Amino acid sequence: MATIERLRRRADFLAAADGRRFHTERMTAQGRIREPGELRDGVPATGLHLGFTITKRVGHATERNRIRRRLREAVDAVAEDAPVIAADIVLIARRPALSAPFETLKDDLRRALSAVTRPRGPKPERPQGRAPGGRGGQPTPTRRDGPRPEARPAATEAGAARLPSSQTHACDGSSNGQ
Repeated sequence: MATIERLRRRADFLAAADGRRFHTERMTAQGRIREPGELRDGVPATGLHLGFTITKRVGHATERNRIRRRLREAVDAVAEDAPVIAADIVLIARRPALSAPFETLKDDLRRALSAVTRPRGPKPERPQGRAPGGRGGQPTPTRRDGPRPEARPAATEAGAARLPSSQTHACDGSSNGQ
């Protein structure tokens, strides 16, 4: 059975926010795989570390605490299925987690754990000669390829350049007082 530790430091929560994400109606999971040899409080960090975020937007304190207890219980229930990997995961709860069936919470959690702890594969290569976005194999025009916009004529009077044309007098360019 895998042991799952708790995330406690703000820096760890922020680092997990930069990793992969997995969304369901009931929660969002953010996670990152830790670097080998990474230290926590002077000792090597091993295993899965999990943190919870339940904001005031979700509900009042008793509802947030109930959601937190339900998620902790779901984590305990799926701990043996959890991947054995050095990773930090943050679960951000949403209001539907309060009334969702417990089996659904466990399924969401299993999927979230596997999704955010999956190692990144190599990026797929793009075919050469085609620009992103399609356009039938034609390269996307850049600013250098197109015609240059005409230069605006310099204003002869500094005051007239600052006033919109609807507020200037037709004869001499001064303000019409409106």
